[in-house]
Amino acid sequence: MQSPKSVFQRLTARMEPWVFLPAGTLAIFFVAFSAIFTNTAAQVFQALQSGIVQQLGWFYILAATVLLVAVVALACGRFGRVRLGGDDTRPEFGNLTWFAMLLSAGMGIGIVFFGAAEPMEHFINPPEGEGGQPGAIKEAMRYTFFHWGLHPWAIYCAIALPLAYFHFRRGLPLAPRSLLYPLLGERIHGGIGHAVDTLAVLGTLFGVATSLGLGAMQINAGLAKLLGLPQGVGPQLLLIAGITLVATISVVTGLHRGIRFLSQFNIGLLVFMFFFVLAFGPTVFVLEVFLEGLGYYLQKLPLTSLQTDPTVDGGWQASWTLFYWSWWIAWAPFVGVFVARISKGRTIREFVFTALLVPSLGGALWFSVLGGTGIHTELFGGGGVAEQVQENHALSLYLILERLPLAPLTWALATVLTVIFFVTSSDSGSLVNDMISSGGHRHPPKAQRLFWAITEGVVAAVLLYAGGLQALQTASLTTGLPMAVFLLVAVWGLFRALARDEEGSR
Repeated sequence: MQSPKSVFQRLTARMEPWVFLPAGTLAIFFVAFSAIFTNTAAQVFQALQSGIVQQLGWFYILAATVLLVAVVALACGRFGRVRLGGDDTRPEFGNLTWFAMLLSAGMGIGIVFFGAAEPMEHFINPPEGEGGQPGAIKEAMRYTFFHWGLHPWAIYCAIALPLAYFHFRRGLPLAPRSLLYPLLGERIHGGIGHAVDTLAVLGTLFGVATSLGLGAMQINAGLAKLLGLPQGVGPQLLLIAGITLVATISVVTGLHRGIRFLSQFNIGLLVFMFFFVLAFGPTVFVLEVFLEGLGYYLQKLPLTSLQTDPTVDGGWQASWTLFYWSWWIAWAPFVGVFVARISKGRTIREFVFTALLVPSLGGALWFSVLGGTGIHTELFGGGGVAEQVQENHALSLYLILERLPLAPLTWALATVLTVIFFVTSSDSGSLVNDMISSGGHRHPPKAQRLFWAITEGVVAAVLLYAGGLQALQTASLTTGLPMAVFLLVAVWGLFRALARDEEGSR
């Protein structure tokens, strides 16, 4: 039998204590503060959200657009042929598996939760113009494509690309600190590197917790439809507890078995749901919505990318664009580390074009099918959908499926879809936080991974309890702010490193 000392040494052998302990302590402090001083926490969340939106909303808008321009320039320029690994390295995962894991980690629960809700919300309450009219359809799709298209995936690329480059070509740790190597050199292994990794762990924690909170709402709505169970914070907390337990089981099976299988299964289920709604819904209307919306989105992209609404109170932009940009940025370390881990052997050009275009196009089709079906029902099917969606976004998908054949079956499949996205988001986030808090080790200890899986569930539960969706939004806004600065520095560092390597090879 092993002594307690030997067990402790085995558990901490690959831990980076100056990352794990500060990040874990801050997470526990946040949970305790929000759970004990719930009203105070809610007031703090509201004050933080208002302050960030009013004073720094412009910075989020500018940062996201700069990152998009930068990664496109990388792919189209002379550095696009550089491979993420040795020159003879080939991809570890096949294209289909790679894409499934990209989509599951990068969007996951969000596209299910907002698939029908967001287009309907923008159709009824657009930021400009009259809502509820046929002319508002293209505006609704324009902003939905904007929030889920090129910009978020550019944010992910901005951290995944340099991280994969420095890890696979320079042998640096698979942790965000490595992105500062062009600026700091070997000092990344000191205090500044520890601080960056700690920030990345917390950003990942709150980004994943936001998704888990949305997922709990969606699952609760599905079970209410299927089984008549009550909806509210109490049932959602129980759901988070139960599914977090399932996620911890998936975590210990590892990347190739657990996450890989669940990602492939869920993408298959997502594709089935997509074609089912397309086939049994208003097919021609949906395809027309997709084409017009895509063209309008691309036409207006430069204007939309830099739009700040300086003459209005910013309420719409804060609730939608700024929430999304901060959410994607807060998620960036999680998605970046995970995507870097699975993208060995890809060229920069292959990576950027695949990660930007394929998920963006797939997302546009998904939102066109779900959102277009909902808008068609509101306009020509007797109405009533928009009002219910506005009252409860989590019900939106089920309200759409209710108007189609085999509703109880598709309700059940939609609930399973959300549950598995919940699990893949949790175990992917746990894996990433485990790698970061173990100094970038590619095979970190499972006991530490379990800690992060449980902590993500607890944080999601506390955020729901302390303020619901507003608390989730504020957590993303707050942690995304310093991470946005870090991403800009990371992209600049990659350009600098690529140029130096090119000079050295001449």
